[in-house]
Parts: sequence; C-alpha cells; structure tokens
Amino acid sequence: MRIDLHTHTTASDGLLNPRDLVHAARRAGVGVLGVTDHDTVDGIPEALEAAPNLGVTVVPGVELSVEYGEEELHLLGYFVDHRAGWFRDLLQELRASRVDRIREMVCRLRRLGVSVSFDEVTRSGQGAVGRAHLARALVSAGFVRTPAEAFERYLGRGKPAWVPRSTLSLEEALRAIREAGGLAILAHPGRSRVLAHVAALKAAGLDGIEVYYPEHTPQQVERLLALARDLGLLVTGGSDYHGDGVGTGATLGGQYVPPEVVRALEERRRVRDAVSEMRS
Repeated sequence: MRIDLHTHTTASDGLLNPRDLVHAARRAGVGVLGVTDHDTVDGIPEALEAAPNLGVTVVPGVELSVEYGEEELHLLGYFVDHRAGWFRDLLQELRASRVDRIREMVCRLRRLGVSVSFDEVTRSGQGAVGRAHLARALVSAGFVRTPAEAFERYLGRGKPAWVPRSTLSLEEALRAIREAGGLAILAHPGRSRVLAHVAALKAAGLDGIEVYYPEHTPQQVERLLALARDLGLLVTGGSDYHGDGVGTGATLGGQYVPPEVVRALEERRRVRDAVSEMRS
C-alpha cells in the first residue's frame, strides 16, 4: 500500500476533482491519501464520500501559506475539522486575498507584454485561484510551454510578475490549525532556509516536518529525519500532486512514505483528542 499525504484537487489548484483524485489514488495503489488544498477544505467532503467504497483512507487536511521573517513557509494541517464554520470563514478570507494577488499579477504581466485576462485565468481551473491557474493560462495562451516555465520566467518569488500576498502569521496559522483539531506540519522544508529555526517553530506549536518529498535529496532526508528525532517532531511525506507540472510534477503516490508515518500521525491525534476531552 502506498501513502501520499500531500495532494491537491480542483478545490484549489489541482487538475482532478476530489472524487477523481480518490479514484486515481486507488488505481495508483495509494491506500492513505491526504487531501491538502491551498486555503480551502471544500474538496474534503466529496473525497471522504468516495473513499470507503474504494478502500482508500482520506486524511482531511489543508495547506496554509505563512510569513516567517523573510521566508514564505507552507504549513500542512492534518485532521482539521472541515465542517467548523469559523475555520471555513477564515479560509474564505485567505482565498479572497489570493484573488487580489492574481489580479495584480495579471496587470504586471500585461505591462511586460504578456497579455492574459483574469477571466482566462479563472477559466483554467476552479476553486481557490492561485498562481497555478495563472501558469496554466500562460501555457494556453502560448507564452510558455509548461507551468514550470511560467514560474521560472514570471511567477516565482522575485520574478517580474511576482506579487506577495496577505498571509497569516506563523502564530496565527498554528493556532488556527490547532483550534480546528489539526496537527501542523512544515511542508517541504528543503525548499526554504528555515531549518536552523525548526526548534523555535516547535516551541511555537509545530507538530512535525515533511521529510519525504520529491525535491528533497537523500542527504536532506537524512538530515531532516535526524532533526525530527532530536526535537521529537512527527515526520510526514507526499508527492505534492497537482496533476501537471505545477508543484513537483511528481506522480500520485510516486513519493515513498513509510507506513510508520501514518501510525505516528494517528497516535498523536488520539493523544491530542484525549487531552482535549480531559480539559473540556
């Protein structure tokens, strides 16, 4: 059985709707599937409904962007309560900031002579609009050959059309995940320069780090495993599957994740739930 705890659907910037993602997981031999869309939990009910008949266990999640000094970090929240009204309202506010950001990026592209409309961007996908939708619109319009090229030339941090967006602070995001009943995991830490600060992140409420990730080298994996062991952090992993060249471009279930990862997540969840019940 394969495990993939980092995937995206059409609720944000993936190409498969939640039901089709679960079916694809089944075909790929994925038995435990984390649905972790950007700033939304809208895809989780459909995924949960489809999963039992296919023998797939869906772990409800979300991916949040946060600012930490000069870095933009991504936090994965696992086992969040996707039905909590206050949490859904918070995510809606974050999605609205995404729309404002993409509108400004479209304007910057036009000034560069790269003319795509906001309507073209929204037609390239649905759900929480983001840079992946804009990248696909640029491919469709013939300005770039692949989404990866769009990020490299225009949309990545520091590129000509880059626009920062309003995000939660690290503390706000950690608190939101915790109050929604979730476990907070630092996504793809090998992409950032934050490893020296992981102990401080744990002190702020971080539960774990994503170790098994397509862009992590074997050396990074070993270093991250040692760091997690030393700090008592959970370890997770996944493909960051979007369905095309966005993200890592990895196939669904293509990143090896050992079974003990899921067992440790579930055990930490049980302990946290038990503590919550005792306090209530």
